[in-house]
Amino acid sequence: MKQKVVIKVSFNGEKKSRTKAMQAVVGVPGVQSIAFGDEDNDQIVIIGDDGLDSVNLTCILRKKIRFAELLSVSSVDKKEEVNKMTELGVQPMVWPIYQAGVPQYFYLVDGDNHNETCSIM
Repeated sequence: MKQKVVIKVSFNGEKKSRTKAMQAVVGVPGVQSIAFGDEDNDQIVIIGDDGLDSVNLTCILRKKIRFAELLSVSSVDKKEEVNKMTELGVQPMVWPIYQAGVPQYFYLVDGDNHNETCSIM
């Protein structure tokens, strides 16, 4: 089951603080997606696994930005999440699988010629 965490933060119009907040939240294990909510972009909406610790996220944001308030924690259905992402125009990223590797070359050593001193004749 996935859960949705909404945290209110104060950016004071600085883009650096937004970047700090995004970097801090991405580093927490269990986070799957991050989005800014509200018109003022003062809310961070985080969707993650069931083991996502919302209190830990709030504490990390308080250390980085100084003001963070946990607004809500709720469970998210998979259908609702997919519909929301497609409404915003965000397409899920599918990475192709590359099977590149080092080519292997085989060579045959003839064991009969090891006793001779001259290999030309």
